[in-house]
Amino acid sequence: MAKNPSGSIDEIINIIKAENRRFKEPIVTEISKDGDPFTVLISCLLSLRTKDSVTAQASLRLFKIGDTPKKIIAIELTDIEKAIYPVGFYKVKAQRIKEICETLLKSYDGVVPDEIDELLKLKGVGRKTANLVVTLGYNKPGICVDIHVHRIS
Repeated sequence: MAKNPSGSIDEIINIIKAENRRFKEPIVTEISKDGDPFTVLISCLLSLRTKDSVTAQASLRLFKIGDTPKKIIAIELTDIEKAIYPVGFYKVKAQRIKEICETLLKSYDGVVPDEIDELLKLKGVGRKTANLVVTLGYNKPGICVDIHVHRIS
């Protein structure tokens, strides 16, 4: 292995850590600190094609009225739409959230799966979302790449 001429690996890692502090933590990462895979899943779905500031407020409004699949199912679709507006594609996302909650209750006893292949079975969940749920919701290893690649990597 070639030796780095400009510094040790420890020095380089310290530089990277210092630079990384300049970036704001993505909202889904902040939300994941509550340790609930369901809020990770839903906030990630809301975040797609939406700025973090909008996602943050929409997530807070939605989780105030429903923070479990069972509670979300009891909410009228129009009320979910109002809670998550103005996230991108809010009407489609509201419908997807209801569908996902129905599937979670019917097929997974209301528990968000902790395996990528199972998460991918949920309508509207792709690889990035599945990886975020597994890594942030269940503390399993994974790599999530999106616009926040600078922070995640």
